[in-house]
Amino acid sequence: MSVMLAERPIIKDRMGGDDVQILFGDSRKELLFIPDNTFQCCITSPPYWGLRDYDYLGQIGAEDTVDEYIRHIVTVFREVRRVLREDGTLWLNVGDSYTSGGRTWRAPDKKNPARGMTYRPDTPDGLKPKDLIGVPWKLAFALQQDGWYLRSDIIWNKPNCQPESVKDRPTRSHEYLFLLTKSENYFYDHDAIREPANGNGQLKNRRSVWNINTEGFKGTHFAVFPPNLVKLCLLAGSKPGATALDPFFGSGTVGVVCKQTGRKCVGIEMKREYVELAESRIMAISQGVGVSNSHSA
Repeated sequence: MSVMLAERPIIKDRMGGDDVQILFGDSRKELLFIPDNTFQCCITSPPYWGLRDYDYLGQIGAEDTVDEYIRHIVTVFREVRRVLREDGTLWLNVGDSYTSGGRTWRAPDKKNPARGMTYRPDTPDGLKPKDLIGVPWKLAFALQQDGWYLRSDIIWNKPNCQPESVKDRPTRSHEYLFLLTKSENYFYDHDAIREPANGNGQLKNRRSVWNINTEGFKGTHFAVFPPNLVKLCLLAGSKPGATALDPFFGSGTVGVVCKQTGRKCVGIEMKREYVELAESRIMAISQGVGVSNSHSA
């Protein structure tokens, strides 16, 4: 399948034909040029609110209020729903955050330079300093209200999570992954992701807690989206040869896993350095060269 996007520039995986296509631009604009009912599934992780500074004007995640952030994300995924097939699924990873407590910036961390920020949003109305904001569920309910079927909340447990220097709450070691669908009836291959039931080789239906380690990447994109997490979503949500979408492509992990599992992919990314990074990773897969892992957004 080759997606033609009204003369939009497409950066193709030169070593693999049309299997992976990267659109350089803002997903809020680029999605408008994609035909209805194009993709079997969407696997993505949008920028989290108030946690990263991607250093471009109008970036999603840097809104003044969490409500404005939610509105922007809902608008993007309204278009995603349009371009999904009727049996399509959306696998949405989103993290939570705490109120800033009045802080206006955050210093970088030696182990995570991307943690540094030149801005910090104000504490949302109705919340207090040190409150957990609840962004994932706010977004999930907003998407449900906008027409999506909210089918499952999956806990991505990170056994090797980053330590935190907190002494008044547990260290956060999980994020949410939501399964949302366009229609009441949709494609879901439960057999493809069954998990061991015991030590005798028997299998059981995949549970809603997924224990998957984070995986580092030495490139310029530091947020982590493990290929093993993407693979479970892709196997359950698509058939071999189908096309997946990632509107926040980042360093291209969804494209990498699509190449490895016999799927096709269209990614949208608005930072040139991430586009170049994603292209190099996907080309390495095409050439049979192992690559490091990173996040899709």
